Amino acid sequence: MMDALKVLAPGPYTTVQDPGRFGYQQVGIPVSGSLDAFSSQIANLLVGNPPESAVLEITILGPRLCALIDFDMALCGAEMDLSVNDAPANRWETVRVKAGETIAVGQAKTGCRGYLAVGGGIDVPLVMGSRSTYVGASLGGYQGRCLQTGDILKIHAKPPLPRTRRLPEAWIPGSPSEITLRVIPGPQDDFFDAALDILFQSPYMVTPKADRMGYRLQGPALEIKEGMPRSIISEPTMPGGIQIPADRQPIILLVEQTVGGYAKIGTVITPDLPRVAQATPGDTLRFQRVTLEDAHRIYKDHRNRFQEITEYLSAR
Repeated sequence: MMDALKVLAPGPYTTVQDPGRFGYQQVGIPVSGSLDAFSSQIANLLVGNPPESAVLEITILGPRLCALIDFDMALCGAEMDLSVNDAPANRWETVRVKAGETIAVGQAKTGCRGYLAVGGGIDVPLVMGSRSTYVGASLGGYQGRCLQTGDILKIHAKPPLPRTRRLPEAWIPGSPSEITLRVIPGPQDDFFDAALDILFQSPYMVTPKADRMGYRLQGPALEIKEGMPRSIISEPTMPGGIQIPADRQPIILLVEQTVGGYAKIGTVITPDLPRVAQATPGDTLRFQRVTLEDAHRIYKDHRNRFQEITEYLSAR
């Protein structure tokens, strides 16, 4: 472990994240972890890390960092300008950094969240099996909080890759302002009648009330059908659940929610959650109905594609 990065300016919401903290939801500890798992994993592969290594999740505007040692890094996710000593550097590829150089990540032009991986992985203490930050409980990450000016980040030091790596353009996801999300109806789809058709036929706008807990949307009201209770007994929630609260406007639940007492009209499938993570206020979301069998097939295709990318980058 070595001191590797000094925070010169943190950005508004930069945290340490990994795949998440599993097995503690029953005691109120959410999963947390990288909202855009694909970008986080690819950034790690580009610097030769295991895909589950801890990275910096950058929201809207990035940090300025000073390198204290030599290392490889990669930035993936939202379209954010990246520079080293004011010289532009490319996203979605390995970037070599020398001790004393300054790294700057700019404001997102499209998308919302960037993922900065450093060779060896960000080193913070494991808490309940994860290095992810849960700011709401001051848990994990770097002292349980967002980065601040003057923080020193350690990494598990490793030699640079023999050659730099670059993800081909065909595999780089875009961040459009109109996003389609594939959704399985339920688990409480029986609470709704006409609302199901409305959900799958109508656009919804992302509101400013969008964070790691969930994205509140604005659009046509989704009414619970006559005779059904206005709420349900609180039950465990999963990322992707589309909850319908009292105002009849949908909320897509994400990684920092453990239980909910509102009916969920549908569930965004796992491979589409990175699309939610990259949506910004004002973007338009549309929902496409899929079956459970469709979702299994899409997930299998997603995992096969990720394996193909892993093998491609590892061979470079």
